[in-house]
Amino acid sequence: MKRPAQAAPAACPCGSGLAYAQCCGPLHAGERRAQSAEALMRSRYSAFVQRDAAYLLASWHPSTRPAELDLSSDATRWLGLKIIACEAGGTTDVHGRVEFVARGKLGGKAFRLHERSRFERIEGVWYYLDGEIEDA
Repeated sequence: MKRPAQAAPAACPCGSGLAYAQCCGPLHAGERRAQSAEALMRSRYSAFVQRDAAYLLASWHPSTRPAELDLSSDATRWLGLKIIACEAGGTTDVHGRVEFVARGKLGGKAFRLHERSRFERIEGVWYYLDGEIEDA
């Protein structure tokens, strides 16, 4: 007897090649923490795709975190993430930088967001500090 085909696990929006449940999902659920600045960057991109404002706020550095973040009316459709470069941001570092390009569509128009983000690790937890947006 032939078994029904199982659906493939949903790919993580961050582009790691892993399933969401093995990649950014556990970070969003609070089951584990990002082990590097790049992992936090990827999880934050996935949180924007998922419109998970709570995770974005929780992973934002306390000194630069906005009081609130409302993504409910955000019409952006995120299409992909490409990591350009990482500087430091490992398990023994305190600071890290991640340069990335995120592609999306807003109002039917395609756009690219090119940013150099800074991250800081406080008591073993990585946080997004801020970023410089590059001109397209």
